[in-house]
Amino acid sequence: MSPANRGLSLIFVLLLAGCATSLPKIEPEKIPQTPTEFKEKWTVAAPAEAQPRGEWWKAFNDPVLDGLIERANQGNSSVRVAAARLALARAFVRAADADRSLQVGLGASAARAQGIVGGNPGPARSLFIAGADLSYEVDLFGRLSHASQAAKLDARSREGLLQSARLLMQADVAQTYLALRALDTERALVRETLAAYRETYALTERRWRAGDVAELDVARAATEVAATESEALALERRRAQLENALAVLLGEVPSKFSLPEAEWTSALPQIPAGIPSTVLTRRPDVAAAQDSMLAAQSRVGVAKAAYFPNISLTGFAGYGSTDLSDLFKWSSRAWLLGAVASLPVLDGGRRKAGIESTSAELDGAVARYREQVLVAFKDVEDQLAALRLLSEQSEAQGRAVASAGRTTSLSGTRYRAGYVSQLELLDAQRSELRNRRQALQVRSDRYQSTVALVRALGGGWDVN
Repeated sequence: MSPANRGLSLIFVLLLAGCATSLPKIEPEKIPQTPTEFKEKWTVAAPAEAQPRGEWWKAFNDPVLDGLIERANQGNSSVRVAAARLALARAFVRAADADRSLQVGLGASAARAQGIVGGNPGPARSLFIAGADLSYEVDLFGRLSHASQAAKLDARSREGLLQSARLLMQADVAQTYLALRALDTERALVRETLAAYRETYALTERRWRAGDVAELDVARAATEVAATESEALALERRRAQLENALAVLLGEVPSKFSLPEAEWTSALPQIPAGIPSTVLTRRPDVAAAQDSMLAAQSRVGVAKAAYFPNISLTGFAGYGSTDLSDLFKWSSRAWLLGAVASLPVLDGGRRKAGIESTSAELDGAVARYREQVLVAFKDVEDQLAALRLLSEQSEAQGRAVASAGRTTSLSGTRYRAGYVSQLELLDAQRSELRNRRQALQVRSDRYQSTVALVRALGGGWDVN
């Protein structure tokens, strides 16, 4: 080997040794620090992305809810869209992995040409070729491996988003169903109050005809009856809207879906303290944001690899002949092996722009991951505080309902005996209805917050 060739070989070896791409580091200060405990005194545990979510809705012990979620699991459109996106991401993974494999193709060609011999046209000749072309790109600088890793992380992110869509759908079904059952209970309460108002109206009208009360009392009673009838119709409208929303969540046509009115018997699950510390890290949206961040990091490596040469091994094995009848004879066999290296020298700043673009995407992905983690802790803190305060509010509201009921009972007795005016009775009835509806709202809020906490934790709390 000549000194010049040895020098070129040495330079090439040093280039290979020193040009391996490295991924940029993610600065620790850009990632939120995990607190040792929540404000509600629930500890934080190590990551557990693979932990099963469980059929958490069965803790409500409501067969109707179980059936609705099962139907939604099969027919919800949002989940189907997320599943299709996951399938697309997995196809990209297979395509990226295929670039790292040996490429083999079959081909055949036929040509006829005339050459120049001694300044004169030579005889026309035919050339027939058939064989296999082979190529393989040597991934010395990690371009293909980084691209494959980025595709796999994207697919894993899509898997997390699918789980997130499924959890969101299940929570929406549960919250819509529970809101509808709460509305059924409120409708029954309003109907009961309407019956009491009608009874008061009938009694007041009899007393007016007997000359015991003024016509003003009759007008007041009639006003309460009409106003309560209006509220009952408003509740009917809200129920129809909730029923239609539930149909869409199930992936069914609203005009063909109905859920009969029934008593609200769903149990209120008690989530044990300390459990969220072991399940919060399973939140699929947090895991998806983390995988997207790591995928963006790998794509920076792909962009950096553009500064290094692409090295491909090529080959051909087949047959070539000037006579078609001799093409596949053993004597016509031919082969070729070669290596091709290419390196852009001047590209107008395209490669630099690629690195800047992927680096900016990485910065954005880190910021989104940070935000997602902070939102996850906020969601849990919100619902833990809500459940604690709603429990206390429920006790206080229960006392208010009992007191209002007693007031209505005493006012009714005194009114029939003629000791108090009808206005005092109506005021007591309105107060009781208001407090009973408020108690029902608090009960509904406790159920809604329980489902919201399940969603904030990323699924059920059963870790066994």
